[in-house]
Amino acid sequence: MFAKAFRVKSNTAIKGSDRRKLRADVTAVFPTLGTDQVSELVPGKEELNIVKLYAHRGDAVTVYVSGGNPILFELEKNLYPTVYTLWSYPDLLPTFTTWPLVLEKLVGGADLMLPGLVVPPAGLPQVQKGDLCAIALVGNRAPVAIGVAAMSTTEMLTSGLKGRGFSVLHTYQDHLWRSGDKSSPPSIAPLALDPPDLSEEKGSVQADTALQGDMRRLTLEGEEEEEGEVQQRCGEKSLLEATEDPSVGGLNPDLTDGKTLQEQMDELLQRCFLRALKHRVKKADLPLLTSTLLGSHMFSCCPEGRQLDIKKSSYKKLSKFLQHMQQEQIIQVQELSKGVESIVAVDWKHPRITSFVIPEPSPTSQTIQEGSREQPYHPPDIKSLYCVPASMTLLFQESGHKKGSILEGSEVRTIVINYAKKNDLVDADNKNLVKLDPILCDCILEKGEQHTVMKLPWDSLLNRCLEKLQPAYQVTFPGQEPIVKKGKICPIDITLAQRASNKKVTVVRNLEAYGLDPCSVATILQQRCQASTTVTPAPGTKDILQVQIQGNQIHHLGRLLLEEYRLPRKHIQGLEKAPKPGKKK
Repeated sequence: MFAKAFRVKSNTAIKGSDRRKLRADVTAVFPTLGTDQVSELVPGKEELNIVKLYAHRGDAVTVYVSGGNPILFELEKNLYPTVYTLWSYPDLLPTFTTWPLVLEKLVGGADLMLPGLVVPPAGLPQVQKGDLCAIALVGNRAPVAIGVAAMSTTEMLTSGLKGRGFSVLHTYQDHLWRSGDKSSPPSIAPLALDPPDLSEEKGSVQADTALQGDMRRLTLEGEEEEEGEVQQRCGEKSLLEATEDPSVGGLNPDLTDGKTLQEQMDELLQRCFLRALKHRVKKADLPLLTSTLLGSHMFSCCPEGRQLDIKKSSYKKLSKFLQHMQQEQIIQVQELSKGVESIVAVDWKHPRITSFVIPEPSPTSQTIQEGSREQPYHPPDIKSLYCVPASMTLLFQESGHKKGSILEGSEVRTIVINYAKKNDLVDADNKNLVKLDPILCDCILEKGEQHTVMKLPWDSLLNRCLEKLQPAYQVTFPGQEPIVKKGKICPIDITLAQRASNKKVTVVRNLEAYGLDPCSVATILQQRCQASTTVTPAPGTKDILQVQIQGNQIHHLGRLLLEEYRLPRKHIQGLEKAPKPGKKK
């Protein structure tokens, strides 16, 4: 189901009533979970989001996200755990075992065929047709996939382990897994009698035969299902966090060096902190709100391809981390107003700041995801062009152009200059003036001027000509063919709206014209602003999405578009509506 990219419809924080309902549903669907385990899976106060999305085949899926990881998903009113949840509760579902080589086929969209099963000495788990099951690999009980049994255990054995065994819904390494922190399965020791001893010749021969006998079928299943599918927008991105992949959770597999995920996040947190102090924060910025340090400076100092998430560090909270930095005498933090902490002093001569050097990024960490492809984002080259209207065809036809021809400004100037020289229109007494013949008069003069204006300076002539032409533009993305369109390119439009609850929301439209994925922008802003975001169709349009962020978040949005995406300010409108310093959002 998640073998290909999906499209996010909305992403909102869960309501209290929905949280209670989800707990009740989990208790009913998974009765083996105790009360404490249900409370742990569906926390009472921690952040929990509901993400509504469409799978690549159009299935409407609701995903529940906690701590940045998808923990449950709902399809056709049926609730399913993700592999992240099964790693914490490996005995939640009946578990069947297969071979590591089969996993690649499952990730590609294939179902699990019965010849690929490994039968333990204790026998297969007892299930009925339609039961939800987990799939693990030989040597590790941590599930790598979930699926629905295509037949009962009795029918499996009666068939001689032939045919389709499980319809696979979700796997480790699929796009739903990629929307989380991308952690690998933990090592969970197999049960005493599971799997069989692979040193036994009989077991090995049977297993090899079963694997070889159905690997071709597995491959064909996956390939047939992938044919003809169209890649959707907004897929393979974080549901709660930024889409600057390859490690949505902020951890780069190339940089692990044997460190735990928590140690990696601690290292990333300190790196962003030191880089912010050394290269972004100035003395004039002090006192600086700690929330501003994080949202406006530290997040933007995070290396491309990684995502900062304090909750996944050993500190858990920004205040605790800053206390640690204060103990090292790097900064001084004070509560200048009740409940609001600010950095009031920085020791820029501290050895940790002076010795800090920005590490060279690895090639794989310099990518962000766009759809299902990984590529660095570069702003497009946008060039203003001009389209010849019917009223000016006589002026341009001598140079081989006709109505609708698209020209650059320099081409227009050359054509007009050549026209004037060829028709001997340059004033003999003053070379800076051009005499207007009937064609020029009809093309560039207003009705009231045609009997009064006989000559024009070169600059006035050229400017008038450009003004009379219809606007067009060319957009060129790196490595792609230029796209030429008539009219003016719509700027990225940022507005503030007032909702019925008297709360402000920031709305941004037209991101697609600049090659930006609205869903990716929404997830980045959600984390940086610590505010809920939604992506919905823009009113009055068919294929344009708009991003809504709770509160006045124009300051964060401006930093993202101008400083990180390096888009020209002239193509963004609404930045002036950012809240003034000290003003409540």
